[in-house]
Amino acid sequence: MKNKYFKLAFFIFLIFFAITTLKSSSAVINIDVDQEIEDLNLKIKNQKKQIETLQARQKEYQVQIEAKRNDQINLNGQLAIIDNRLSKTQLDIEETNLEIDKISLEIRKIEIDSENLNTKIEDQKKHISNLLRLVYKQDQVTALEALLLNNSLSDFLNQIKYLEDANSQIGQSVKELKQQKDQLDKNREALNDKSREMGDLRNKLEEKKDNLVYEQDNKNNILEETKSSEKAFQSLLSKARAEQNQAQADIANAENLIRQKMSQKDKAKLDNSDSTIGWPVNKNYITTTFHDPDYPYRRIIGEHSGVDIRAGQGSTLYAAADGYVAKVKSDGSKNYGYIMIIHGDNLATVYGHVSAAYVSVDQYVTRGQVIGKTGGTPGTTGTGAFSSGPHLHFEVRKNGLPVNPLNYLP
Repeated sequence: MKNKYFKLAFFIFLIFFAITTLKSSSAVINIDVDQEIEDLNLKIKNQKKQIETLQARQKEYQVQIEAKRNDQINLNGQLAIIDNRLSKTQLDIEETNLEIDKISLEIRKIEIDSENLNTKIEDQKKHISNLLRLVYKQDQVTALEALLLNNSLSDFLNQIKYLEDANSQIGQSVKELKQQKDQLDKNREALNDKSREMGDLRNKLEEKKDNLVYEQDNKNNILEETKSSEKAFQSLLSKARAEQNQAQADIANAENLIRQKMSQKDKAKLDNSDSTIGWPVNKNYITTTFHDPDYPYRRIIGEHSGVDIRAGQGSTLYAAADGYVAKVKSDGSKNYGYIMIIHGDNLATVYGHVSAAYVSVDQYVTRGQVIGKTGGTPGTTGTGAFSSGPHLHFEVRKNGLPVNPLNYLP
């Protein structure tokens, strides 16, 4: 009888111990983890402050750029605009690097929280298993045996209370286990989101680094073309304006002319063709948008009538949609070279700064067909008077007027 009493007393102790042990061990774990998360939160907060400081400086440079745009157009003013754009781009790079560091800290914070949750889940599972085994063993003892093995009714009732606590603890532990599992799933989703964000930021960083090189080349090109002479700059300015005005007039006239002389059969072919606009070059990073307020030559040659797509000198150029070639200006000189194609639905596309053309007027082309080579490097074939570096100037026109190509590109 004493042996049974001892076993029962020991069993009650185990239940009490099992109920309290998990709480104490979890508290120790939480102290360490909470401290590490607090440290990470401070670092994230510091990164945010640095980003806000950089953004304020970026706004200052933007104000200076806008102020310079309102000044008289001259060489020093144009160089000052480019210098401010260079400084702003450098800050953009710094900001993106800080954003990447901040995301890294946030990812680490989620990982720590997930590791802690995994530990808690494993402990909770063991805890529940132990309680279930103990309760199962106690279920083998009848109520009469338990009553006889206790010295008093009070001891018996205390034992019953321990069992009730154990059962209650099992229910609570299962509930906590589910909550922890749900939070772990949310953490995994957040981690995937942050990882994607990190990838986007790294791509953005590379683009900004390319922009920095692009802006520096832009400055070097102007200095090379003008030899730091204001007279040479004004001469270049006049040539660029005349060149662009002539190109715009020729493009408009060419579209009207070819649409008028098309036969009904040609019109039907055009109307039934695929007028969906695709990318005219493989690389599709936009350096200058349609009517871009930051376009450095906005006051020189007017609103930017298309988008500039980064493309290495001599990249393969493709027809953006099925259609007829309406205009080809590519004579091997350094004057502005371009190709124009008309499509169904009253659409037309223009490809500027071409260094070579492989098509001729009235030729029918299909989407993706090679039509020439890109250019844009100052001083090379087809570049024209003003260019910031190798790229493709791409226009989409609707009913003869330039529209935003980004509304048509996939």
